[in-house]
Amino acid sequence: MSQRYARAERLTGLSPYLFAEIDRMKQEALKKGMDLISLGIGDPDLPTPPHIVKRLQEAAANSKHHQYPSYEGMREFRGAAANWYQKRFGVVLDPETEVLSLIGSKEGIGHLPLAFIDPGDIVLIPDPGYPVYQAGTVFSGGVPFDLPLLKENGFLPDLEAIPADVQTRARILWLNYPNNPTAAVAPFEFFARAVAFAREHHLILAHDLAYSEIAYDGYLPGSLLAVPGAKEVAIEFHSLSKTYNMTGWRIGFAVGNAEILGGLGRIKTNLDSGVFQAVQEAGIEALTGPQDCVEEMRKVYQERRDVLVDGLLRLGYAVEKPKASFYVWIGVPKGFTSTEFTAHLLSKAGIVTTPGVGFGKHGEGYIRAALTVDVSRIKEAVDRLRKL
Repeated sequence: MSQRYARAERLTGLSPYLFAEIDRMKQEALKKGMDLISLGIGDPDLPTPPHIVKRLQEAAANSKHHQYPSYEGMREFRGAAANWYQKRFGVVLDPETEVLSLIGSKEGIGHLPLAFIDPGDIVLIPDPGYPVYQAGTVFSGGVPFDLPLLKENGFLPDLEAIPADVQTRARILWLNYPNNPTAAVAPFEFFARAVAFAREHHLILAHDLAYSEIAYDGYLPGSLLAVPGAKEVAIEFHSLSKTYNMTGWRIGFAVGNAEILGGLGRIKTNLDSGVFQAVQEAGIEALTGPQDCVEEMRKVYQERRDVLVDGLLRLGYAVEKPKASFYVWIGVPKGFTSTEFTAHLLSKAGIVTTPGVGFGKHGEGYIRAALTVDVSRIKEAVDRLRKL
């Protein structure tokens, strides 16, 4: 088919084709009547807790919420986010200047470079990593510089290995712990080194903390903003999507340095509107209401994690039991690339996973499995792998 309209040059820096091919293979398998077990998408299968849904229903019926919302978010929502942060992480935030509501954290992550990156500026991006870090960089005219996340380093970037000329041109450093896709976690000492690095090189330190509440065996991830002096250089993105099973609701927030949030807010006022206020009311209920639903969610994911990882270990796969996130990072058997093994599992066993190389070249050699199906389906997946 001929292309009538030439696409913008910036789109050439993106690589959606791998995932499009996987989706094509999925559709072909479904047409053949294959029973697919989808471990490929990080979208919770658990429902939003009823008390949050009820708050939305009540708020949606209130006509005062039917007009344009404020760009920065309702004062009550920002206050709820600040109070939640103080209770959960011991981090004190000013709701007026240090909290900004977002239409899901993805929106803020994608827009941040537009506020601070000029063409030619470098953005330091973990590899493998969430693709939006690179997409936002490319759309702003910036230059992505990959920070390899290697097993021997605990999937933490080696900040000291960044070349001096890159440090000089870099404007933003992205981190994400608990990590997607590797499920790695970062100790407080690493966060402290990252803050010191950002202060030394005058960088914006941007931390994606979407998975902080999905953790196991008594472990609870911390906030980078708990490091003394972090608010001088850092912002952190959080989302209600994973914590409260609200992915479709599109509500999150950014917190931290007021000047950085102000720049991000300037982009928001020109490119989008605020979050529907009824959804913000539901967000307030999520953050201030009973948290036993979060603990129950952890138990569900922990059981799924144990069934999948223990099963994989029995079958000889190279895999470690993650301390957090709902992902399992699985070494690919010899003789396969990550893409080939993904295709093999899909065509031969009806198991959908994501190839590690889809998150960056240093993801080669791994596949990612998401714990977002019922434990009975995970047991079935292990059984299918055994038969392979």
